[in-house]
Amino acid sequence: MSSESNTERKRKRNEGTFNLKGFVPAGDQPKAIKELVEGLSKRMKRQTLLGATGTGKTFTIANVIQQIQKPTLVIAHNKTLAAQLAQEFRTFFPDSAVHYFVSYYDYYQPEAYMPVTDTYIEKDAQINEEIDRLRHASTQALLTRKDTIIVASVSCIYGLGSPVDYERENIRLSVGDSATKVGLMQKFVGIYYERTNADLSPGTFRALGNRIDIMPISETVMLQIEIAGGKISHMHTVDPVSMKLIEVVQDYFIFPAKHFISDIPTRERAVQTIEKELKEQLAYFDKEGKILEAERLKRRTRYDVAMIKEVGFCQGIENYSRHLSGKDPGVAPDTLLEYFPHDEKGNPLFLTVIDESHVTLPQLHGMYAGDQSRKNTLVEYGFRLPSAKDNRPLQYEEFEGRVGDVIYVSATPGNYEREISSQVVEQIIRPTGLLDPVLDVRKVEEIGKYPGQVHDFITEAVKDIKSSGRVLATTLTKKMAENLSEYLKEQGVKAEYLHSDIKTMERISILTSFRRGEFDCLVGVNLLREGLDLPEVTLIGILDADKEGFLRSETSLIQTIGRAARNVNGRVILYADRMTGSLERAIGETNRRRKIQEDYNIKHKITPTTIKKNIKDITEELQSTHEKAVNEELRVDQKLFAKNPNKLITLKEKQMKEAVKILDFETAAILRDEVVFLKEKLLKESTKIK
Repeated sequence: MSSESNTERKRKRNEGTFNLKGFVPAGDQPKAIKELVEGLSKRMKRQTLLGATGTGKTFTIANVIQQIQKPTLVIAHNKTLAAQLAQEFRTFFPDSAVHYFVSYYDYYQPEAYMPVTDTYIEKDAQINEEIDRLRHASTQALLTRKDTIIVASVSCIYGLGSPVDYERENIRLSVGDSATKVGLMQKFVGIYYERTNADLSPGTFRALGNRIDIMPISETVMLQIEIAGGKISHMHTVDPVSMKLIEVVQDYFIFPAKHFISDIPTRERAVQTIEKELKEQLAYFDKEGKILEAERLKRRTRYDVAMIKEVGFCQGIENYSRHLSGKDPGVAPDTLLEYFPHDEKGNPLFLTVIDESHVTLPQLHGMYAGDQSRKNTLVEYGFRLPSAKDNRPLQYEEFEGRVGDVIYVSATPGNYEREISSQVVEQIIRPTGLLDPVLDVRKVEEIGKYPGQVHDFITEAVKDIKSSGRVLATTLTKKMAENLSEYLKEQGVKAEYLHSDIKTMERISILTSFRRGEFDCLVGVNLLREGLDLPEVTLIGILDADKEGFLRSETSLIQTIGRAARNVNGRVILYADRMTGSLERAIGETNRRRKIQEDYNIKHKITPTTIKKNIKDITEELQSTHEKAVNEELRVDQKLFAKNPNKLITLKEKQMKEAVKILDFETAAILRDEVVFLKEKLLKESTKIK
């Protein structure tokens, strides 16, 4: 039994192809696909896909991926959008490895120190084990398959641990290999698996007689390894709950349970360099007369060193990543980018797609500075060694140097994308023939001061509502949204407001009720921009459109206007006394796109049709699931729960993990709450018995 050879890894990595199933490009998509692919063939390192709302930009990218057959990294600006994109790519490529890579923290409070109040804040984090499993699934796919798409948040530019160490330490198990139970368990512990006598979770194993059960860190199935006569006699995967046989296997690869790993020689070398740096920093503090800082640093670092010596790990080991990796001071850390394939010279052999680039790029630009500000304070006051600053996100220039071909995707690309791109490919024509909405600029002074624009908007809204349309209104503040919603109700318009203070599940419920016509007008602030798919909307009123700023910038205005582009009757009223630069550019761009779309429809004799989209209330489904679960619990409470409560809890945990696997985090959250409830109930029952 041995680690997988380099030859085997390279061979496996070249296996697999992208095959797009059951979809045909339409509208502007064929032209955009052709231009982007030609750009890549001409070695254009940077391109921009300027795709109007509703033109199918993700499908265009999927076609590009199929044609170039390269592993692809898609970066989104938040976890929710990343999950949506991952689901879309899985639909397009059902036979390929499409994975989801985001920060694995449900809650994260970074370590920090505030000198003014002498307040030290210890790192506090709650790791989502399922997302951690998905992260491991991502890196393992990249090391074993070519047809891999990773949809990630900007967490992909944070330190992850060396891919060389991670790949080197995998264990290959084959039927017929010489093995002992103790020897295998030692190997599993060596790559950070934990032994347990209870039910297995990813990253754990147990020994039963001559058999070892292990659950790989990236899986939710269990591998059973039978040992007889000093050899592996049999291996198969089973369902950990039902114990039903899934598959008999001859070979199996077990990857490390942590991304930050190191062998004994590496740890010994790291301990030496940590102690050397500690000595230098203590000398510096002594010279500066910083006695408290020196004592603080000495106590913490020596404790961490002792833990690394004894168990190979310590809390906050990422702060010693430079020593463990052997990198020089200031050198960028290894990240997810290093797990993608590179040629012999280290050149990237993958495609990077930056979705909603007008939002994502500023995030990528700003990560490093914020991190360094916090770390500098920790180092200055003796909470961390200076090398902790090398546990950091990439600087943007470093990120640029680590990606190969890049396609920026946005309906409103910024100046940066336009300037750096060799070409800007436009995707203006929608497959449905829909046009960008008609724009109507109205001066507030001509219709009366506020609430004059509101009265005018109500008059227009009532017209659309009578024709079964839906209406959106955008304000500048949350308070204005709430007040306007109440005022509309007083005037006989069924209205609700939506902003960031409203919880996710309630937000989904409000949007579904809006689409169903349970109320007619939705009032919001910034949430009415990216990501809302509301084909019933026929009118948008943008109040105070001439208040130059983030919410009334060219980008924000175009994104908001785009929400009315899914209905053939879509129109937008902009209330403004003066024509700002942002307004002029947004109006000009919208009218330009509409003219192109109109000409195309006339030439091809296309009649625009409103998008038809089923109204699917996810909250009802979740409530239904929840109610069934509660009913089942009440029934099982008298039968199964009384006999084997742990089995019911295990079943719920499995359902929760399955929901996470398909990126259905809302269902997972409800199931998680059920598990907590059942465990508390079990604890109460146990207490009563005692």
